[in-house]
Amino acid sequence: MKPSITVDGVLIKNKKVLLVKRLNEPFKGKWALPGGFVEYGERVEKAVLREFEEETGIKASIKKLIGVYSDPSRDPRGHTISIAFLLEGKGEPYAGDDAVEVKFFDLEKLPPLAFDHEKIIRDAMEMMEED
Repeated sequence: MKPSITVDGVLIKNKKVLLVKRLNEPFKGKWALPGGFVEYGERVEKAVLREFEEETGIKASIKKLIGVYSDPSRDPRGHTISIAFLLEGKGEPYAGDDAVEVKFFDLEKLPPLAFDHEKIIRDAMEMMEED
């Protein structure tokens, strides 16, 4: 069996990060970064923008790559490799595909997060401080 490839989008505005409350397992009801699986034949850059818009209603653009997250135990469904991007976008978010709710959270007061999303957000914050 091969690992699956996923993408995660990090949108930070005014020291707040946009998160979605998951509709489905794993981590149903937990907050997470908008993202999902890369479709066969799809570029990861297109996948993150598609997933982000499907889940939040926001048309975003990629600012930069945050990193690749490949710990085999990061997803209880099996080995997934996630490619995380820092995004920019405008508009009012609304809960779409796979999301019960969508909301901005203060970076210093994050709720318990699904997967390794807290690490991804911390890495994004460090990257922004360096800019």
